[in-house]
Amino acid sequence: MKRNNNTISGSFVNKFMNIKFSNRKNLKLLSAIFVIGITITFLGACTKFLTEDLKGKFSSDTYYQNDKQALQAINGTYNALAFTNPDNAIWVFGDVASDDAVKGGNPGDQAEITYIDVFNANSTNGIIINYWKFAYEAVARANNVIDKVPSVPMDDVLKNRIIGEAKFIRAYSYFNLVNVFGKVPLKLLPQLSQETIHVPLSEVSAIYQQIEKDLTDAATVLPESYNSAEIGRATKGAALAMLGKASLYQQKWSAALGYFQQVDALGIYHLLPQYANNFKLAYENSSESIFEIQHLANQNPGLGSQLNQWFAPAAEGGYYFNAPTQSLVDAFEKSTTGQVDPRLDASIGRDGQPWLNGDLFSASWSPTGFLTKKHQQPLSEVSAALKGDGDLNYIYLRYADLLLMKAEAFNENGNADSARANLNKVRQRARASFNGTPPADLLADITTLDKNQLATAIRNERRVELAQEFHRYFDLMRWGKTVAETALGVDFNYDTKRYFPIPQKESDANQALKP
Repeated sequence: MKRNNNTISGSFVNKFMNIKFSNRKNLKLLSAIFVIGITITFLGACTKFLTEDLKGKFSSDTYYQNDKQALQAINGTYNALAFTNPDNAIWVFGDVASDDAVKGGNPGDQAEITYIDVFNANSTNGIIINYWKFAYEAVARANNVIDKVPSVPMDDVLKNRIIGEAKFIRAYSYFNLVNVFGKVPLKLLPQLSQETIHVPLSEVSAIYQQIEKDLTDAATVLPESYNSAEIGRATKGAALAMLGKASLYQQKWSAALGYFQQVDALGIYHLLPQYANNFKLAYENSSESIFEIQHLANQNPGLGSQLNQWFAPAAEGGYYFNAPTQSLVDAFEKSTTGQVDPRLDASIGRDGQPWLNGDLFSASWSPTGFLTKKHQQPLSEVSAALKGDGDLNYIYLRYADLLLMKAEAFNENGNADSARANLNKVRQRARASFNGTPPADLLADITTLDKNQLATAIRNERRVELAQEFHRYFDLMRWGKTVAETALGVDFNYDTKRYFPIPQKESDANQALKP
């Protein structure tokens, strides 16, 4: 059987792996199951055919037979989002390409990240190629679920929920693709024919239209919450929040507010009292988390987060990438007496300050003098020998993020009072996280009613609240040419460098992309 490699957008798995899951993590199995038939994305016809059925393997025609297989299919689709796969380099685009971080690590290690950092990456860049494959693998798995599950004989409520979950994952994947690459092929069907393999570029507006359609469908059928054994799946709130975010990115301020207010009306999301707890194992899937990508350590095959190793210092078995900049550190407020916003030391390791393991951070551990603390676990949870198998989830959407997006939309809509109220909720939580009594001039409420001043305050608050959570570059881009070029300096041209190039391999293979 010969595989037709017409495109790099998607692959298939042809063996089912039985995996046992920790009761402690409940449904971290969402990122855990490698499903065979589900992820099959036949990219062309076979030149030879076997005369008897394959044993122990599935095709997309024979796999989707019952509700158990449908559930396995969607679980395998969640797995395609995890940071178990090093090709999930959204942190390179979100942080390193921004003013918040540089590549870090040894100078010659992962050198292709440097080209992204300085906006000199071309279409043969390995990081770009691998991320493209990673994102389209999730799309391919979601497409299989959306196409095959409707015909499975099973409970209709569960069936619709599974399809809704797949549409959420497809929308999430295309949201990242459109913000990294701009125009991309909008593939919505399993790649079983020339027409579904060779797909032309779609306009950015058309991609957003499909994102909104998928999320609207998902919000209609997804539950508000799950029982403890199912925590981690996409919810109605996650779909509504993503609809709000997609609207915000298109400057559809009133629409964004409508979706954010629907999320609030659910009454289930709240800020945690302590900011730092968002990034600790004990607080995963908390009331502040709207959608987070699940990880599970100590599995075979591995299902843990590799971010734990990518960002850790060498002394702990890490590679010390994604090194924060002095510019980011300086963005955190300081009082006149020298006390600092507590989010700084919860987010970033800096010289002489407590590190994750009870020791003090040394500036010598990083080429910039700083390392991110988020996405890492102490050695008491993950040893240096197993550093690349972290248990910590990645929170993509937090309630604090939603409050700041609401503040931005209110401000752009001319409602300064509501903008300030939402902005100050985030600042008040940061102030309450201070160890001891905070100085009066640290994280005081914003009082200005001036639209431009409020916009500046909201943008800086997003930078420090969401530091090293892979959002900064995309924020700069959507805020426009002046903001982006001011932040990124003379080497960045918004008109020519905003989007990264489509991989040459895809351009060569996808006939619809040829002139």
